[in-house]
Order: sequence, then C-alpha cells, then structure tokens
Amino acid sequence: MLDAAPFLPAAAGVGYKPQHFADILADAGPVKWLEIHAENYMGDGGRPIAQLRHLSEQFAISLHGVGLSIGGEGPLDADHLARLKHLVGWLNPASFSEHLAWSTHDSHFYNDLLPLPYTDATLARVCDHINQVQDSIGRRMLLENPSSYLAFAESSWSEPEFLTEITRRTGCGLLLDVNNVFVSATNLDFSPQGYIDAFALDQVGEIHLGGHDEDEDDHGKPLLIDSHGAEVVDPVWALLDYTLAKSGPKPVLVEWDTDVPDWPVLAAEATRAATALERVPA
Repeated sequence: MLDAAPFLPAAAGVGYKPQHFADILADAGPVKWLEIHAENYMGDGGRPIAQLRHLSEQFAISLHGVGLSIGGEGPLDADHLARLKHLVGWLNPASFSEHLAWSTHDSHFYNDLLPLPYTDATLARVCDHINQVQDSIGRRMLLENPSSYLAFAESSWSEPEFLTEITRRTGCGLLLDVNNVFVSATNLDFSPQGYIDAFALDQVGEIHLGGHDEDEDDHGKPLLIDSHGAEVVDPVWALLDYTLAKSGPKPVLVEWDTDVPDWPVLAAEATRAATALERVPA
C-alpha cells in the first residue's frame, strides 16, 4: 500500500531557484507550489536544506528527480535510491516524479536524459524500476514524457500507449510536459493535439511548461531543443489550453532552468499559467 502524499493544488507552480528565495517569500504572486530537483537536496544540511525546510512550511513541494535512470539497462543505483528515500522521508513532498529516459551505462553517468525504444523488453524493465522506486519511497511516483529528437525503428508501441501501459502495470501516475509534446511533435512531424487525445489524462498528476530553443536540422527543417531557458511560446500555451479543456484543472508548473531570469519574469509566466487555469471549469 502506497502512502498518501500531501495535496498538490491545481494551481500555478514554478521551479524553485535559490536566487528567488527572498522574492518568493516577499510576494509569491499566483504561485501556490514549488518544484525542486531531488539531486540538489540530498545532503544533510547547509543553506539549501534550511531554505527548503522554510519553504515547505508555506508551499506544497513537488520533488523532481533527474538521476535515477529509470530506463537504464542496469539496476537502479542503490545509494541514490537510499538518498532519495531519506529526502522523501523528511520532506514529505506532495509529489515525486522522474523521466522516461536513461542516463547511466555500466559505471558511467551521462548528463543527459536519453531516449528509449518503446519495445516489450523496455516496458518490462521500466516497470520493474518504477516498482522498485515506489516500494522504496512508499509513494506513487509520476513518470514524465520525454522530448524526442529521433524515433526508433524497433519501437512497437506509440509513446502514449507505452505510458498508459506503464501506469496499468505499476500504478504510477504521469507528468505531462506539454512543451515536450510540442518539441517532439515538431521534430518528428506528428500532431501535438492528436498526442494529447491519446494520452491518459486521467492519470496526470502534474502538467509542465517550459521554453525551448529553435534550430534547423541538416535538411533545413525546424529542430526544437528542450532547453528550459526561455519564455513559453504561444503555441505551447495554446496546447496547454487544449489539454486543460480535456483534462480539467491540474497543477501546472513553469520550468526555467538555464539563463534564469529575475523573479518578476518568472512570476509573469506563472500568472499566465494561473490565468489559463481560471478559464477551465472545475
């Protein structure tokens, strides 16, 4: 039996950055919850932990992992999982999420979230790893859809089907990143609305937004890079509206991880997310 976590409100949240600590406490605007990256808070003390403890008294906290390598071929790192369990234990976050990706091979760790072929073998491995994580932390976790830049010829499942089957086998939930959907749809030439139509929206515990960079591939076609380093573009806001109209209100997060702006810029993005939520019938 998985423990119930605190409530994550169907409201606007932002990815927390320490340079915004004082601004958030002074005036958080529409922000009702914060996301932190788990790997930044696995130590035993210091200013980051002290600030996080203070923030957790006023805001719901979503814990987002980037280092478990859920899709890796090898076993999960036992030390990393133990540190995650300790963090979840004292922080008691409202949500924990990870990526449908891999970042380890043998003893090597890569600073990237790398794609997976959607095959039966991959499905079994990912489900085993998710079950191990959920058993360890005693929580239902959320799994995030990736940004894609290529498709594997051996894939036998579509991405929405693959994610839906993972939820059926493990009981995990989903984190729907609509910017990732838009990036993948542009790069792989499919309909982002069609992807949303096929997605298991009833299993979504969070929706994410972020900025991306625009480039071209070797054939001159648009190539989008998920960078979290710019404002959310209008087509992604429109895709959020499309999603919320189908899903109903959900917790919506604005991520900004590189070239992080001053707080008023990020707060303005959060205000736009809150406005989108206000248009959705409860």
